[in-house]
Amino acid sequence: MGALAKGRYLFTPVLLLLVYYTVSVISKGATADAQPDALPSVQGTLPHFIQEPEDAYIVKSNPIKLRCRAAPALQIFFKCNGEWVHQNEHFSHEYKDLNTGLKVREVMINVSRQQVEDFHGPEDYWCLCVAWSHLGTSKSRKATVRIAYLRKNFEQDPQGKEVPINGMIVLHCRPPEGVPVAEVEWLKNEELVSSLTDDNIDTRADHNLIINEARLSDSGNYTCLASNIVAKRRSATATVTVFVNGGWSLWTEWSACNVPCGRGVQKRSRTCTNPAPLNGGAFCEGMSVQKITCNALCPIDGGWDEWSEWTVCSSQCERQRSRECNSPAPRHRGKMCEGNSEATENCTDGMCTQSMDGSNDVALYSGLGAGIIAVAILVVAVMLYRKNHSDYGVDVIDSSALTGGFQSFNFKTTRQGNPLLLNSSMQPDLTVGRTYSTPLCFQDSTDKELFDPLPDIKVKVQSSFMVSLGVAEQAEIHVKAPSETFPRDLSRDYCSTVDRRKKGLLTLNGPFSTGIEQLKTTGIFGHPGGRLVVPNTGVSLLVPHGAVAENMSWEMHMVINQGEASVQTLEGCEILLGPEVTYGPPGLDLLCPVAMTIAHCAEVDAENWNIQLKRKTQDSKWEEVMAVEEESTSCYCLMDSTSCHLLLDQPGSYALVGEPLTQAAVKRLKLAVFGSMEACSVNYSLRVYCVDDTPHAFQGVVAAEKSRGGQLLEEPKMLPFRANTFSLQVSIQDVPQFLWSIKPFTTCQEFSFPQVWCSNQQPLHCAFSLERYSPATAQLSCKISVRQVKGHEQILQVYTAVAETEKESVPFFMQTDCTITSQTGPKAFKIPLSIRQRICATFDTANAKGKDWQLLAQKLHLDRNLGYFAKQRSPSAVILSLWEARHQDTADLDSLASALEEIGKIHSRSSPKDQDEPESDFNHIQAGSLCGTGKLNSQKTEEDTAPEYTG
Repeated sequence: MGALAKGRYLFTPVLLLLVYYTVSVISKGATADAQPDALPSVQGTLPHFIQEPEDAYIVKSNPIKLRCRAAPALQIFFKCNGEWVHQNEHFSHEYKDLNTGLKVREVMINVSRQQVEDFHGPEDYWCLCVAWSHLGTSKSRKATVRIAYLRKNFEQDPQGKEVPINGMIVLHCRPPEGVPVAEVEWLKNEELVSSLTDDNIDTRADHNLIINEARLSDSGNYTCLASNIVAKRRSATATVTVFVNGGWSLWTEWSACNVPCGRGVQKRSRTCTNPAPLNGGAFCEGMSVQKITCNALCPIDGGWDEWSEWTVCSSQCERQRSRECNSPAPRHRGKMCEGNSEATENCTDGMCTQSMDGSNDVALYSGLGAGIIAVAILVVAVMLYRKNHSDYGVDVIDSSALTGGFQSFNFKTTRQGNPLLLNSSMQPDLTVGRTYSTPLCFQDSTDKELFDPLPDIKVKVQSSFMVSLGVAEQAEIHVKAPSETFPRDLSRDYCSTVDRRKKGLLTLNGPFSTGIEQLKTTGIFGHPGGRLVVPNTGVSLLVPHGAVAENMSWEMHMVINQGEASVQTLEGCEILLGPEVTYGPPGLDLLCPVAMTIAHCAEVDAENWNIQLKRKTQDSKWEEVMAVEEESTSCYCLMDSTSCHLLLDQPGSYALVGEPLTQAAVKRLKLAVFGSMEACSVNYSLRVYCVDDTPHAFQGVVAAEKSRGGQLLEEPKMLPFRANTFSLQVSIQDVPQFLWSIKPFTTCQEFSFPQVWCSNQQPLHCAFSLERYSPATAQLSCKISVRQVKGHEQILQVYTAVAETEKESVPFFMQTDCTITSQTGPKAFKIPLSIRQRICATFDTANAKGKDWQLLAQKLHLDRNLGYFAKQRSPSAVILSLWEARHQDTADLDSLASALEEIGKIHSRSSPKDQDEPESDFNHIQAGSLCGTGKLNSQKTEEDTAPEYTG
């Protein structure tokens, strides 16, 4: 009676069936006559199930319905988990099948979530139907009832991948546990992926997504979608990036020679576009530009042969002669000979006669008279011209020969309100002692036509160099008129003078004495790195953090080699554009390249200059390391307007060498004028210096003038000097004639083109000696004009007090470098170590969004020769070292902070949900100065706790 206790199973189906059967028999006997059309019964068949109960799932708290239909059936009952369901829970319905005429009984029950949860058996909750007929019973199939669910977390999420093009992509996905088992679909960028429409995609029964050959279009965000009757679940998004490594295109044809005549350059190039690197693919290795030298044939103008013999006099009293244009014949676009190739004249040698009337005699004598008058007028004009210009020195000699050397002097302020001149609050470093002797300022006889009509001329001049050495002999300068006038062609005139200079045929201005002292600075560097600086020379060396291995240290040095001996092995038309710098020691072993900065004097233009970095070999010869316009993986060269920044792996001697390709090539000259009273206190000496526009070259002038007490009379100015082979003229103008007199033949002086162009960081100068008429004259005002023939001109305005009592020792230029020669550790760098490490960690890792070191180089304007950075262990660290070297003189970190902020904005727009971006750590960087104390908003204590990066 347990079923009765439950209140559900009150009567057994057998008892009910017996009661039902007895009642049905009595009913049939009583009504047999009254209802002849009652439903027929089939006594000989068992019940047949038309519909059996089906498996079902309970979703949330909604009950499910189980149905059974059978015919013929007197009654149908459900039996669940081995027990009969109460008849009150059955919903029965009976109808007649129109096709068979049989009665069909349909029964339905409800199963609730609570019933399933309360059942605790060895198998799932189940139910079946039992149908009765007159012959017996039939059972249906078992139908299970389960509670449906789908868990939230995937057993395995797909992972992002970076694959090369045409590679295989396999994305794994294991959906969450659920009843019924979840079905899996794949979404790409929120769109359904189907293997039916794309043969390259395979979605297998194990739920993995396989792309057999990756295409660029397969890049995207992939999501695994699991669903059943309960819910849908989305996996984490996996970003797939299909990248393409760069490949070189074919070389272009060689360009035409870039000069119409002489030595030039041909180029050819290729681009990294076959294919171009995409989605973080590797950049092409190798050079994108190649250069070779070329020699364009110069035009040769034609020249006449000798005239032939006269022909026999003809009957018309004429004879002829001819010549041909074959000495030489015009070649290579040269001009044809000018003039006639044939000549005819009358012959009166007795073979024929010719009359001459009186009118011809009148014309002859008139012509002779006019010629005589013209010659007389010309002679008078020349005499008047020479008389009027006799006070102007047309002979070009060295005025220092007239001054007898330099005297002691001091620095002195000459203008009020000019902070660039003579600021007494800033004392320059003028401790480098040097001894100079003045050069002779003679013009080159091939550069000016003033001496063309003159025969051999001998001028005896006593030079200040000989005076300073105590030599009493006179220097005899032999000036000979040139035998021919060469065209001013760069490849012929310039290069020939350079070769003559190197062979000793030209005496050029150089150092003032042979005792040259080297500029050297040293420092001991360990793992934290540091910086070496040669003060006031524009030369420095940055040793990055991590360049020296841990627990090691090196004593490093940097030397500026001085004197012409260091550059005598340069070839052709090459000149030094900056000082020759050596760093070492020779066996130095570093983990990453150092950054060297060298000031230069070239107006950088790839069309006009071929600038190369050279290194001295063990046998003191120069070998090319790289051309600055080409790409190289051995070193890196970045040319700014005034400095060159180098990334170097090997210690040694390096020099920046330039070769002019056209006459438009320009190197900068710095012009300065100094003055001092001579020993007699009556004469005043003005000295004009022309030196390459680099801090180191100007230091030679500083040292010489300090040792002699000179006074800077005008702030130095820059003069662009072109490679057009024309000389440099220096003249003094507007001298008060009633107060001062200047010695004859010294008002205009001239440097030849090779002297200026090949000065190679050595100063040139000339002097003007003025004599005052009265000791009471205390002021001097005049102008110094420095101009290149057919080039630029600069005016130096002189206005100074010459009284002896007013002289003071005052510096004459502002400091541009720190006086500190060596700095080690964090104070040597502008970027704090912790921020540097976070930048490297962010950008050294390849990122599908393109946020890698190549983007950092682009934003810092260092995006050329990327192949060099790609070879480094940490490209970002090398890029930051180059940035440090490039901005060592600036006072802030604005450019770096702006670049990082711009990168952050780009990626915040492309991925607005990604808030964990490191750029926010860099946007608040403030400036720190190399000479002072840097201020940073970021915590400086991080430098002690952050892990060190040794790349």
